[in-house]
Amino acid sequence: MHTSRRRFIQTSATLLAGASLTHKATAGWFNNTVPVSGHLWVYASRYPPDWDCTPILEDVFSDFKYAGMEGVELMEIILRHDDAVAKLHDLSGKYGVPVTGSSYNASMWDRAKHNEILDDIGLVTTRLHQVGGVTLGISVGDAGRVKTEAELDAQADLLKNIFKVCASNNIAPNLHNHTYEVSNNMHDLKGTLARIPGVKLGPDLNWLVRGGVNPVEFIKTYGHQMVYMHIRDQKADGKWTEAVGEGVIDFPAIAAALKEVNFKGRAAIELAFDTPPANALKDDWKKSREYVRKVFGW
Repeated sequence: MHTSRRRFIQTSATLLAGASLTHKATAGWFNNTVPVSGHLWVYASRYPPDWDCTPILEDVFSDFKYAGMEGVELMEIILRHDDAVAKLHDLSGKYGVPVTGSSYNASMWDRAKHNEILDDIGLVTTRLHQVGGVTLGISVGDAGRVKTEAELDAQADLLKNIFKVCASNNIAPNLHNHTYEVSNNMHDLKGTLARIPGVKLGPDLNWLVRGGVNPVEFIKTYGHQMVYMHIRDQKADGKWTEAVGEGVIDFPAIAAALKEVNFKGRAAIELAFDTPPANALKDDWKKSREYVRKVFGW
């Protein structure tokens, strides 16, 4: 996941120029709308190579409170700290912003790592449930090449076991894509879908674009399996914008497609910067949240 995030991928001509689970603890959020969290990658990006932004978690909750975000989506490394549950409870209570879920990445295609990954999933999902989180966006790992059929078999076998662990901790999993899952005519993702046809999806719309996939067509094809999504924007030259709504991604067309498939899941805004932002980060979050509210109605 994080390798894909820090690798700049030049956008192609698929920039949409022509694009025409609830959990009982949070069921009250739905009220005919989609709850919008923020993913904390932009903070984690300051802490290579492990991307552990635990030292500035208070900034995350403070900024999200200011921007009107309805939750925080973590990264799994945050939950590996023994004091994570107490720290997250304190911050969530202080700022009134709940933890809604986490992303998770591992080399699931590598059968030799399965036991290690399952143990880690058990720890992460247990703590995620303890802090009130209900979703886990799973990235299956980048092999740096097209995966073999045997590797796709291994990946699917592990995912099935991960889903059982998630269920035991009242966590709703979804497949969260980067470019490697959807490049090469979606070889990786289609390999998983062939092996687990009903798997729930949580696509990152911007990574779809960068992988050569039209998000509107993706939604029309797979929207019935979508329970989550990440929203991020970019300019025509492929560089990320400071805020959602400042670039060329056709969000009105995406919003129309989601309405057409009656999307009832959750969403997260995720910011990423190629250069240091000109504005205060909390203002970029607020502008992004307001744009999503205006265009999507959430």
